[in-house]
Formats: sequence, structure tokens, C-alpha cells
Amino acid sequence: MTTVRLPLFPLNSVLFPGLVLPLNVFEERYRAMMRELLKTPEDESRRFAVVAIRDGHEVSPSAPGMPDPTAVPERGPAAGFGDDPLKAFHEVGCVADAATIRERADGSFEVLATGTTRVRLLSVDSSGAFLTAELEELPEDPGDEAGALAEGVLRAFRQYQKRLAGARERSLSTGADLPDEPAVVSYLVAAAVMLDVPARQRLLQAPDTASRLREELKVLRAETAIIRNLPSLPASDLTRGPTSLN
Repeated sequence: MTTVRLPLFPLNSVLFPGLVLPLNVFEERYRAMMRELLKTPEDESRRFAVVAIRDGHEVSPSAPGMPDPTAVPERGPAAGFGDDPLKAFHEVGCVADAATIRERADGSFEVLATGTTRVRLLSVDSSGAFLTAELEELPEDPGDEAGALAEGVLRAFRQYQKRLAGARERSLSTGADLPDEPAVVSYLVAAAVMLDVPARQRLLQAPDTASRLREELKVLRAETAIIRNLPSLPASDLTRGPTSLN
């Protein structure tokens, strides 16, 4: 078992390998993390782990508010995640490699990172200025018939795009615009389809690529059928993900 210890960045979203993650970092615990990452030479990877929050708050309250105006705000690296942060996070996350860490005049940071490798969360340490975690790197097993499944998922994904955007066939992306490597396809589709965090998390922690693709095929067919029957659904930009407040 290959393990690694990395800074931990919890989010209300799921990061997949190969996907870009923009971050607006303003909380002190995450500023401290970025200052530490900047100590790594530019020619080396500036890595941290991203995990989706199961039970907790991405941004810790910084002042008393509703419903209790007398409540004392939580402080420290584990603020908002309870007495045992390990229980507040989903078990499987993704390593992020920060290509850009830019400090602003007010001390906040603009960060652009890319997901690289899936990891399993083994333990969380809250004794420092920011959370760190012991992580087990997870291999990407292709599984059975991943190639054929990827082709089916791409066809279903194009139909999903067409229904969602109300586009004509000639305006859709062609096969040359989309990847054909099964694992890449599985992560791209997982990130692009409109799903909630638990559904995305299930795709991230699928045991192999083929299993993920099979689940995506079911999801795409179901969502396309729903959209077909509800033509008034608003279109969504599939290429743009939300920017975290942190």
C-alpha cells in the first residue's frame, strides 16, 4: 500500500483526475496552506488533496449570526468539521497539483490546480495551521470491456448535450473533440453531467473504469429521457464548473 501525507482541502464539490480546479482562497487556514505550498520549488509539484465534505461547512462562520447571535465562531484548521474531521469527509478524494498560486494584495490567493490521482483518506491531522491527511493512492483499474463502454458513454453524452442545449446535430462536438481513453472519458463525463455531490462521489470511488462507465451510461440515459419530457429545463454550460469560495 502506497501512502502519502498531504495538505487537505475540503470542498462542497468533487474533484476528478484530469479536471481543472480554480480556487479563491481567503480563510486563514487555507492561506497558511498556500504559503506552505509556495515553499516548494517551482519545478516540483505543489500537491494537496481535495475531499468532498459529507457533514460540515466549507467556510467556517467568522462572526455570530442566525439563529444564535451569541454563538462563538469556531477557529482553527478543523473549524466546521466537528470533533473528528475524518468522519466529516467522504472516504475517497483526489490529489490536486497547483499549477498557479498567486497571492493578492489583501493576502488571499488565486489558485489553479488540476486533479491527478484518486486517494483514500486514512487519517486527518488537525494539530497544525491547516489540515493534513494520510492518504492511500488508488490505482485506476480498467475493468472489463472499458473500451466498448467508453464508446457507448460518448454517444449517450452527445445525446445528453443535444437535449440539454437544444442544439442541432451539426453543432455538437465531434468525436475528434472528445477523448477516447476510457478512464479520461469516465472522469470527463462524471464532471460534466449535472449531478449532486453524493452521485459524483459514487462515480469517483467506483472500483474500476468499466464500473464507472456503466453507471454513467445509466445516468445519461435517464437524464436524457427526463430532459426530453421537460423541454423547458434551462440550458447549462457544461464546460464551466463552480469556483469555490475558499
